[in-house]
Amino acid sequence: MVDAGKIKVLVVDDSAVIRQLLTEIINAQPDMEVVGTASDPFIARDKIKKLSPDVLTLDIEMPRMDGITFLRNLMRLRPMPVIMISTLTEVGADITLEALDIGAFDFLPKPRENLGKGLVEYQEEITQKIRAAAKANVLQLEKNSERQRAPVVSKPTLRVPDYVPRSNALVAIGASTGGTEAIKEVLIRLPVNCPPVIITQHIPSQFSKSYAQRMDNTCAVRVHEATQNQKLLPGNVYIAPGDFHLLVRKGVDGLFVQLSDSEKVNLHRPSVDVMFDSLVSLGMSTAVGVLLTGMGADGARGLLRLKEMGCHTIIQDQDTSVVWGMPGAAWQLNAHCEVTPLDAIAHRLLTLTNRSRANEA
Repeated sequence: MVDAGKIKVLVVDDSAVIRQLLTEIINAQPDMEVVGTASDPFIARDKIKKLSPDVLTLDIEMPRMDGITFLRNLMRLRPMPVIMISTLTEVGADITLEALDIGAFDFLPKPRENLGKGLVEYQEEITQKIRAAAKANVLQLEKNSERQRAPVVSKPTLRVPDYVPRSNALVAIGASTGGTEAIKEVLIRLPVNCPPVIITQHIPSQFSKSYAQRMDNTCAVRVHEATQNQKLLPGNVYIAPGDFHLLVRKGVDGLFVQLSDSEKVNLHRPSVDVMFDSLVSLGMSTAVGVLLTGMGADGARGLLRLKEMGCHTIIQDQDTSVVWGMPGAAWQLNAHCEVTPLDAIAHRLLTLTNRSRANEA
């Protein structure tokens, strides 16, 4: 009998060993329970109808129907939080990013049978993501899926005629869970003459280059996986590479990327706090700080320090966030100057950094 107070999880994987391992990990937690397992999407479809799980873990490579096809059908017919779990998440970055496009909540690599000492860390990571997924904004996941089904167009050319960025303008954006899609919704609205944008998104090292390339193909601005000593230029976006903190340093002729593999901060590398604090250390009071959807509190205190220095700070509102963890933590600290829906953030950034309209912001 299912405990009504527990998070109900359905595990979908073609490997009996993995199904058993995930079941043991999840059932060891007092607040969640595996209500069923399925070896392929067709069995999963029937069990979803029968068991009404709160969260689904889904393998990508399965017989009869692959996980991506099933996820696409699921998000169209019965949207729910889905955590992708597959060997492909380690090497198939494009497939995993496609799953996030379609509306998956998050992803994890498939656990190895010989995890050994890494088992405790894996247990903590998957159970934390299941807890967050159970509270996720499913409506926003569904909207992500709907946007992904829109017709694909070639790389746009977008220029705002009456916009000229201030010479000292800079935008810094932090995000985590749900952030890959949230960042895209901001970047696709930015013109080629926007100020430099630096981004810290919690993402594994295998994925950051592919993610930057996907954004570059989608947006009018040029999007890079940031490299050491890269100069920050208008119309360009720089995404922190996985496993490196992104900081900004001043040079004789401008601002430059500084990458660091120093210790994790708030359990993350890259860390949003590290990026924000680098701007504080430079005294860049003209920067605009933005904190988007994500689990945890990384970036909240750094955003507060930016605000205290005189920067304008924005947090994504709860209604449009997949997870209002990081923005919510910033809100509790009163680290924000404004709370803004996702689709309005790009416009606010242009208003705040426009040389001719800065006083109107």
